[in-house]
Amino acid sequence: MLILVLLVVTALGFDFTNGFHDTGNAMATSIATGALKPKVAVTIAAILNLVGAFLSVQVAATITKDVLKIQQTKGPGAGDLVSGLDGQKALVIIFAGLIGGILWNLFTWLFGLPSSSSHALFGGLIGSGLAAIGTSGVNWEGITQKIIIPALLAPVIALLVAALGTWLIYAITSKIVDSKKEGGFRTGQIATASLVSLAHGTGDAQKTMGVIALALIATGHLSAGSVSEGLPIWIVFSCAIAIAAGTYLGGWRIIRTLGKGLVEIKAPQGLAAEASSAAIILTSSAAGMALSTTHVATGSILGSGVGKPGASVRWGVAGRMIVAWVTTLPLAGLVGAATFFIANSIGGAAGAIVIFVILVALSGYMYWRAQQQKVDHNNVNADWDEKSNTMIPAEIAAESPSTVGTR
Repeated sequence: MLILVLLVVTALGFDFTNGFHDTGNAMATSIATGALKPKVAVTIAAILNLVGAFLSVQVAATITKDVLKIQQTKGPGAGDLVSGLDGQKALVIIFAGLIGGILWNLFTWLFGLPSSSSHALFGGLIGSGLAAIGTSGVNWEGITQKIIIPALLAPVIALLVAALGTWLIYAITSKIVDSKKEGGFRTGQIATASLVSLAHGTGDAQKTMGVIALALIATGHLSAGSVSEGLPIWIVFSCAIAIAAGTYLGGWRIIRTLGKGLVEIKAPQGLAAEASSAAIILTSSAAGMALSTTHVATGSILGSGVGKPGASVRWGVAGRMIVAWVTTLPLAGLVGAATFFIANSIGGAAGAIVIFVILVALSGYMYWRAQQQKVDHNNVNADWDEKSNTMIPAEIAAESPSTVGTR
């Protein structure tokens, strides 16, 4: 029971980091263009993430069966743990996977890299599952169909859709004075950014719901077949609150990279990017695909730069982000595997407590490092420093000897 409690607390902690890590997916462009003031933007995003979390359970059902083979899904023993796996070991696998996801989220946030929270979670779970059970414990078919293929296609589709939308917007409004054009599209951005926030809550909050449900299935507190019909209200409510709270915190380092680092974005581009992101995320959630909203939003922002005549894209920043995308699954997996080995070698509740303490200590250290060169709502829209090409504003970097966020 102690391990289960620590796991649920850690899962909600992941949900919290998911919230502030991904706020920029919805609000970065609206903040960058001035359509919304920073604190207003994150407040709207938090409220709509909260609402979105109650709208569907399809992605949660995907998490319980399409990542790890914790429980049997077919035959007379459907819902039982797979052979050779007991409830405590299953909990430690899930627990270690969550720690891998959280630490990767915090590491990439520290450097302002908008990597995928979803893939950090999946990588952590896959790594701990491989360490505990081997290749037979991973649902490779489900991962390929519901995670890998969407991860490859989503940013490309988002880029193309946003590029086309941006080009059409500028072609249709070419005779409108820029000042009037900007004002009208800023108003439209409020609606599209809000829709992305709602879509984000619908997709991402469910991933944590699915992890908690998987833990409850492993301990016999929930039947596997009931997930697709609905989850206990306490799971939905607690996950909704956690992701909304994280969203309200802001995640300003990543907001700055998305809003100022990729493209010097204007309101028409922002509208096209947000509308593209919302359409793709909502479609994937309805299909039960655990899509990365970060990949979609970043692809859309890049597309808005490609689609605007004369616009420039900072491909160096984009390249660093792509490196983070490619390494998220394997590196989060390594952390998940290492964490499982630590917990398993100690054994029982003591092992769970040790890895929880490690999580708290490393999280606290990364938070402390971030405060040495703080990015918040006051400087999130400062001019991008072309010399360092990082999310740290030049005046903040000059004040601190810390190397956080430097090349």
